[in-house]
Amino acid sequence: MICKEIENMIPSFLADDLDTDDLREFMEHVDNCDECMEELSIQFLVLEGLARLETGNVFDLQNELEIRLDEAAHNLKRREGMRGFLYILESLVVIAAAALVALLLIL
Repeated sequence: MICKEIENMIPSFLADDLDTDDLREFMEHVDNCDECMEELSIQFLVLEGLARLETGNVFDLQNELEIRLDEAAHNLKRREGMRGFLYILESLVVIAAAALVALLLIL
């Protein structure tokens, strides 16, 4: 993906609204692109900073962004693991259906 596409995805990332494939591409790109990481940091600081200022809460936004990125990486691994499990489950259903059809044809 190009930087402009990644920059357009930042609000969705911050809202935790990216599907698995987009999240993977986003995370890979941001990990390797200093400019996009800087843009992510800026948007996060503005969005969260303004919200925190309104409520008067104390905050460490840089640390919170790192936590958010770590959580996103963890969620991505979980989603991809679940996707693999679903593929296996679908395969087993197809095998079971084929075995049932074969059994019915024999009887």
